[in-house]
Formats: sequence, structure tokens, C-alpha cells
Amino acid sequence: MIDIPFTLDQLRILKAIAAEGSFKRAADSLYVSQPAVSLQVQHLERQLNVPLFDRGGRRAQLTEAGRLLLEYGDRILNLCQETCRAIDDLQHLHGGSLLVGASQTTGTYLMPRLIGVFRRRYPDVAVQLHVHSTRRTAWSVANGAIDLAIVGGEIPPDLQSELKVVPYAEDELALVVPANHVLAANSSPAITVDTLYLLQFIVLDAQSTIRKTIDRVLERSGVDARKLNIEMELNSIEAIKNAVQAGLGAAFLSVTAIEKELLAGSLCRLEIEGVTIRRTLHYLTNPHRYCSKAAAAFAQEILPLFRDMFPNMGAPLGDRPMVGLPSPL
Repeated sequence: MIDIPFTLDQLRILKAIAAEGSFKRAADSLYVSQPAVSLQVQHLERQLNVPLFDRGGRRAQLTEAGRLLLEYGDRILNLCQETCRAIDDLQHLHGGSLLVGASQTTGTYLMPRLIGVFRRRYPDVAVQLHVHSTRRTAWSVANGAIDLAIVGGEIPPDLQSELKVVPYAEDELALVVPANHVLAANSSPAITVDTLYLLQFIVLDAQSTIRKTIDRVLERSGVDARKLNIEMELNSIEAIKNAVQAGLGAAFLSVTAIEKELLAGSLCRLEIEGVTIRRTLHYLTNPHRYCSKAAAAFAQEILPLFRDMFPNMGAPLGDRPMVGLPSPL
């Protein structure tokens, strides 16, 4: 049997130093002394017989060997956490944790409400929500850092073989203008695509994953995104909503993001003749990893409540029950 030349504590220390960029900040985050951290790193380097950090700069930089150990260390620590959750699940669904991921719009406007329902049913289960880009979220599901996710962007092709990807619902993108806009005065506001190109638009910055997704959806719906008159680029959905309400332009926004504004009358939704713009939301799990009772309960009990909670969005594709979801153990 091969002697393992590192401990889990040493892997945690390595991960903390890489995340914090210094031995001191890593020690603070782990609530230990800096000499203790330094000593553990020295022991680890001696056991492996390779340097793990380039100590020439102000920031602690991993060597190639350090990066390799960190990559495998992450997987080891995630597997340890998964093992603990599996053992906790053996008896009942009390305590434990659920790690949920989401892309930006979904994580801001949809997931908190679903998590709220789950917490009322299972108050003893701690829930963490991680909101990142679709790519980063999909990667977190693939490597076991989170249990499940709902995303609205394109799933990276290199990760699709590692994931179970289930169509969850259709998210409609609404064209909105301020309530006092001249086009909002129509009793049944509807415009042509040619009129659309005359509007001044407020959009997310060009490198945003959401912006790229919206542009692709527009193209598939017969709208040339390159012809849109871009007046301003902002870095958040909330900033765009506020700018539209202030009369600075029009925007395409998910219906989940503008429910309150539409009800309050501060935004007006315009229809585009012959065009309905929707994107598919996907539910992601990793079929190769253990599915906790908390994750199974969220999938089986909470996700099907979608249509009641978000009536303005499309039902799961084909109006069918979701398939491919894990069953409680």
C-alpha cells in the first residue's frame, strides 16, 4: 500500500493559500497562526520533494507541481464532503447541506424563491446558493463542488458528457421601455422589427455571458442583434432596469427580473409582431456522483412548483413532467 505523503489539513492549507494569495491571509481564514501554515507547507514540500510555491514575488504563486496538487486536492476535498453528506443521509433528512448553483439572472430572481420554499419544508438543511456564469456553474456541478444547478446559458460542449442536462422551462425575454415612453401609450403596444431597430438600447457589456446568450436567442427569433442601436452598456440587470425606468432607453430582460416593475407600472412591456423571444433554462446534475436526499427532495418537490410561482414564464418544455431527476434514496 502506497504511503500518502499529504494530509487533508495540508490540502486545505494549500487551497487557502492559493485562494488568498498569501500565507498570512490563509492563516487568518483558517484561524491558525502563520508559522503553523508555513510549517505545514514545508513538511508537505519535504514529503513530496518538490517546491509548491514560488516565493520570489509578493504574492504566493503556485509552481507547476503546486497547481497539479491543488487540482487533485480540490477533487479529494470535494469527495470527502460528498462522503460526509452521504453518511448524514443514511438516517433522515435532518441537518446536512444542499449546495445549489445558478447562472446570473436565474440565481438572482428565480432560485431564491425556490430555496425559500425548500427551507420552509426542511428548515434544518443548510442551503448555499452559488451564482456564477453558466460555464463556471456547469463546471462546479461536474467536479462535485455543488449538487445541482439551473442555468440559462449554453452548456459548454466539453462538459456535456459529464452532466445530466434536463430542459427545465422556457424563460421569455421581454422588450421593456419606461412607462412614459411614446410607444407605451398604445392600448395594445406592439411594434415591428423595423421599429425595434430605431429604439435606443441599454444592454449588458459585450463580454457578458448573458449578453451573448440574449444575442443568440434574438438571432434565432429573427432579430439581427447587430442592428440594435446600443446606447449604453452596463454590468448588471438591476442597473439596466433602473436605467430604463429613468428613460434612458429600452432593454430585453427576463420576465422573472421585471415582475415587480410591471405590476407597479414603472416599466411597460412591448410586443414585437411575429416574434416571441425565449431561451431554455436547464437543470444540471452529475449522474456520476452521489445524490443526497436534500438534492433529491429539492428536485422532486420544489422544482415542479415552478409554474405556480412563475406564471409568466413558459412551462417545462412540452408541458411534460421533468424527466431524469434523481429520486429520493
